[in-house]
Amino acid sequence: MSPNEPAAESRAALDLTYVLYNDSSILSHALALLTLTPILLNPAYAALSVWTRELLFFEMWAGQMLCECANYVLKHIIQEERPNKELGDGYGFPSSHSQWMGYFASFLILHFSLQHRFVSTGFRILDYARDILLYTFIITWAGSVAFSRYYLSYHSIPQVLWGFTIGVVFGSTYYTFVEYIPRRSPGSFLGKLRTALLTNPVSTWFRLRDGWAVWGDSGTEAQWLRWREEWDKQRLAAKKSHAKAQ
Repeated sequence: MSPNEPAAESRAALDLTYVLYNDSSILSHALALLTLTPILLNPAYAALSVWTRELLFFEMWAGQMLCECANYVLKHIIQEERPNKELGDGYGFPSSHSQWMGYFASFLILHFSLQHRFVSTGFRILDYARDILLYTFIITWAGSVAFSRYYLSYHSIPQVLWGFTIGVVFGSTYYTFVEYIPRRSPGSFLGKLRTALLTNPVSTWFRLRDGWAVWGDSGTEAQWLRWREEWDKQRLAAKKSHAKAQ
């Protein structure tokens, strides 16, 4: 090699979204897309947190990252290999995708069950149907992502099941400490910590809020009613103005 010739660079593939699947199978293709869910959820967390400034979304996002860190630690303590080493580097126990979705599903289900209140449709059977469809969708989504890790041969069944279970336990415990206890016991240490988090100057400047502390649906219905009131006023004013012009 000539002294002036640049040294060869060592290159590696960024396999963050690199998923191998059977391209002759529609199910395999669908599961390959579903298995990308954890990666796609991060920008969703960011968008919801910044746009709404709701404390809940920051808490959920932070908990998701803590759960992922716990998965990293567990993998390097247990050091169990993947069932198919050709599909990826790193340890396989527990499955990080499954743990991610276990956390995601448990946190959301607890929030919708214990805190969030949808505006009634006026028909009890429709309200029940909406709740059933919501919970079924969350569980099916989370379960499908976990199943994809086994179907695509990235993890064994125990790795998937343990990952999902750890995620559920972590998500349920985390929700209890950051949401359930502070709301039910505002005078407790966790309750006072939550109040301090919402009332400090930095949070006030950032406009951090807790909509569910005031409205059962975080203010969605109140915001819509306010918009509809102003919109109707503007339409009425526009009609009057148009009538005068004629």
